[in-house]
Amino acid sequence: MKLQNMFKKTSKRDHYISLRNARPEVPEGLLRKCNKCGAAIIAEDVKNGYYICPKCHGYFRVHAYRRIEMLADEGSFEEWDKEMEFVNPLDFKGYEEKVKSLKERTKLNEAVVTGKIMINGNPAVIGVCDGRFLMASMGWIVGEKITRAIERATEEKLPVILFACSGGARMQEGIVSLMQMAKTSAALKRHSDAGQLYISVLTDPTTGGVTASFAMLGDIILAEPKALIGFAGPRVIEQTIGQKLPKGFQRSEFLLDHGFVDRIVEREEMKDVLTQILTMHRKSGDVSLMDREMKWAQEGHVKAQHDESLSAWDRVQLSRKKDRPVGTDYIDALFTDFMEFHGDRYFKDDHAIVGGIAYFHGMPVTVIAQAKGKTTKENLDRNFSMPSPDGYRKALRLMKQAEKFGRPVICFVDTPGAFCGLEAEERGQGEAIARNLFELSGLKVPVLSVVIGEGGSGGALAMAVADEVWMLENSIYSVLSPEGFASILWKDSKRASEAAEVMKLTAPDLKRLGIVEQVIAEPENFCDENMEPVCAELETDIADFLEKYMRLSSDELTAKRYERFRHM
Repeated sequence: MKLQNMFKKTSKRDHYISLRNARPEVPEGLLRKCNKCGAAIIAEDVKNGYYICPKCHGYFRVHAYRRIEMLADEGSFEEWDKEMEFVNPLDFKGYEEKVKSLKERTKLNEAVVTGKIMINGNPAVIGVCDGRFLMASMGWIVGEKITRAIERATEEKLPVILFACSGGARMQEGIVSLMQMAKTSAALKRHSDAGQLYISVLTDPTTGGVTASFAMLGDIILAEPKALIGFAGPRVIEQTIGQKLPKGFQRSEFLLDHGFVDRIVEREEMKDVLTQILTMHRKSGDVSLMDREMKWAQEGHVKAQHDESLSAWDRVQLSRKKDRPVGTDYIDALFTDFMEFHGDRYFKDDHAIVGGIAYFHGMPVTVIAQAKGKTTKENLDRNFSMPSPDGYRKALRLMKQAEKFGRPVICFVDTPGAFCGLEAEERGQGEAIARNLFELSGLKVPVLSVVIGEGGSGGALAMAVADEVWMLENSIYSVLSPEGFASILWKDSKRASEAAEVMKLTAPDLKRLGIVEQVIAEPENFCDENMEPVCAELETDIADFLEKYMRLSSDELTAKRYERFRHM
């Protein structure tokens, strides 16, 4: 064992010497050792590389002002509340001396820097925690600076971006520290009620009272890779339950999978991602009908023709074809700059539903699709487009976010039905679907739903309480599958083809019944390689829909939607 340890030491020393020989111009003091992989690294290289280890790609913590430098347009940062008088509400012994020492060492007044910033021309209010100052724990001054920044952002109608990095509440300030959780959260509620955007960025570590307040309240929550994020610290949890925690527990990737983070963003792309989000939350663009029609005319697409010869069972089979275009195909074809958001903020990110924000001819929209896969592996990952309660809650979260920012919602429906499994019932499948129907009926922005494949029962309806519902020619929309219908009524699933005829589940049938407003023709042998004429018609009609419904007030919109269903 001693020889083995000696060999390890020699190897690291040899690596250090070889690095020094490769870069002889680097002074001895500028060489550092990565605290993650142990490799010798050059400080200047790390600084120029977003404070990321060039060997293991591990993230180092970034000082607040350097973080701002990475994001701000040159000379645009205006600091607020830089100097605030020290407070010691509990007269905690040694606290003042500790803070004084930290001020001298870090050149910071406190653990957070706040102010106004421009990010590629987009104004925002920013707050950045600095872990060098008492692990960026939240005492009165931290809470006060963040609250003042949020209040000023509300007054000036500006978005807020907060970079969390904290050990939680500050023990030296006791209950006063705890109250900062409520204060910052209340300020964010007012900012939200004023219709303003809040982006929370979680970095390593984000724990305790900060996690349980402003860090997890973002309209959009981003996280850096592998950041530790949680309420209770890992050691506390292990001591409490007497078990070793699994690898990756409480890391960014864990939170993404469990529905609490919208997206993990590499540090190098953070400025670009923030720019895209901020830009998409500024004033909406107009839908240009002229440009749209010219675009498709120039590409020479021929409009598909309706086929009246197919039986209902034929259309059922076509709606289920393996090579039929799926929800993500329509997102790619019809929208630009799509940014996917993840998670329901309760339990999970359900891959059966894909949603996020995008542009449709310069207008920001929220797009949500029930998504089948193109391969067996993808279909397993997406549960064959059978959403769980978490998927419906994710969809609803994105719809309510769209309502807050005045974005229309466009849904693509394609599901055999909601997932009927033990876990789905445990987590409230019925309640999740019912909640979507309830909230969608009163959503104060235009909602369009397009059935592109299977529209199975309440699982489809949960995304189709819309101002208008359209169907592709060979899609279906029904109370349940023909097989299920035949089994229940006739005790014989083999009579599915007969059931399909009597169920009136085809697009032409539903148009005649007044259930849907429009039927989109499909080309023969419809697949993702010949979907252009379908997309051409959809693009024209979506633009017409937006032009019509965006003119209505929220009261007119919801009243019209109510009457649509009231008269069915």
